[in-house]
Amino acid sequence: MIFNKNIKNLLIILVSTLALSACAAGKKSASGSNDVYTGNATVKYLASGVKDRVFFATNRSALTTASRDTLRKQAGWMRKNKNLNVVLEGHGDERGTREYNLALAEKRANAARDYLLTYGISGKRISVISYGKEKPVNSASTPLAWSQNRRSVTVKTK
Repeated sequence: MIFNKNIKNLLIILVSTLALSACAAGKKSASGSNDVYTGNATVKYLASGVKDRVFFATNRSALTTASRDTLRKQAGWMRKNKNLNVVLEGHGDERGTREYNLALAEKRANAARDYLLTYGISGKRISVISYGKEKPVNSASTPLAWSQNRRSVTVKTK
């Protein structure tokens, strides 16, 4: 009994370590662009130091600590650029029905919107659209691809 519990604990530690290592491995893209591989996906930037997307856990629309940090930076950037409006695009992975993914992706984009509103950004400057699973950034059927596709992307509009 104790042996099985120790193996279980060891496996949990190993999986957690691997997951954290993957998230911490940032690399400059081969093209030399401003894109950075974060372990989840290639992230583009709205402005210097301001990432354009946040990621979500499976079947969740709750913001992570990293997502809130990114959105705080986006809010600061938006306060400095008062004439700019944005569209928050909600996305999901390929699993689940089209309807489920459209609803979940909309919740994700609205979670990002609501967080920006708490930092004083006017709701008139933010639109929300849900793409569900229709616009994946990675079309593979793997856990890595799914994690890249569960996102909200902030896009500048005119």
